[in-house]
Amino acid sequence: MRSVALVDLQVNGYRGIDFSDAGLTADGFVEACEQLLDAGTGAFLATLITVAPEAYEHNLPLIAEVMASGRFAGQLLGVHLEGPFLNPAEGAHGSHDPQWIVPPNIHRLDHLLDLADGCVRLLTIAADVPGAEDLARHARRRGLAVSLGHHLATPEDLTRLHAAGAAALTHLGNGMPAVVDRHTNPLFAGLDADGLSAMIITDGHHLPPPVIKTIVRTKGPARCIVVSDASPIAGLPPGRYRTLGNDVILEPGGRLYNPQTGYLVGSSATILDCMNHLASLNLLAGDALIAAGWTQPLALIGVDPADVRPRRTVTYDEDNRRFILD
Repeated sequence: MRSVALVDLQVNGYRGIDFSDAGLTADGFVEACEQLLDAGTGAFLATLITVAPEAYEHNLPLIAEVMASGRFAGQLLGVHLEGPFLNPAEGAHGSHDPQWIVPPNIHRLDHLLDLADGCVRLLTIAADVPGAEDLARHARRRGLAVSLGHHLATPEDLTRLHAAGAAALTHLGNGMPAVVDRHTNPLFAGLDADGLSAMIITDGHHLPPPVIKTIVRTKGPARCIVVSDASPIAGLPPGRYRTLGNDVILEPGGRLYNPQTGYLVGSSATILDCMNHLASLNLLAGDALIAAGWTQPLALIGVDPADVRPRRTVTYDEDNRRFILD
């Protein structure tokens, strides 16, 4: 058994602190980071979903300032911008507020990157909206990893975006309509895109085991990356909450959803929870499983594992198929 750090590229908040809330404070952000790291997340990207311009204006400099302090060096690796350049169609936009979704715009992206003072490492955009290719190429020139999601993309869309520099698919199998064509849909298109790694939410609610198995078998272990998509409600007790612009219910079993739409609103899990659920399915051997939560997410965003300095590591118990906090 060996100790590793679990890396999460999609954390929206933790224990009541919303990284996309325009009322975010430095103290609140720091407290959420502290608790998340104590819970077994070795390193992560703070994720901002699609929000009003004033939230970006406030939150991106705030997060950049905390990073510049060095307090979470090697732990808080940067920012994941999930939006605002998504498909606003029903189902595709998921829990993102469509009123703040905008078409791809290089100047808008540059402004967001300037607000973040170089801290953005990952950008999620829709592959099927006009201008997506130009935006992806520009993002790559600015040093960002580009992932594709919250779209109704076809195989042709994904081929074009991969050629433009996109490397991954954001939470494949989610961020799409609940009812789709049985053959022509974003999930099958994503499975077909051999050059794109699949980020998958393995919290036990976002994807049923047969879908996880299909993604792992089709993509291959080396192209699978586990993320938690932890919502600001993660770490809180069951109940009714308001989060990410949605009225939600967190059930005792961990399912977090909007009762009006039926859609999930992020997860209530940490990356440790997600890795343990995936381990329980017995789909990946130890080294491949560890890579999906450790080296492969780092490779996507261009971070050397030697630069990660986790507060807490985990050890994989192969006999019991479980990660244990050290």
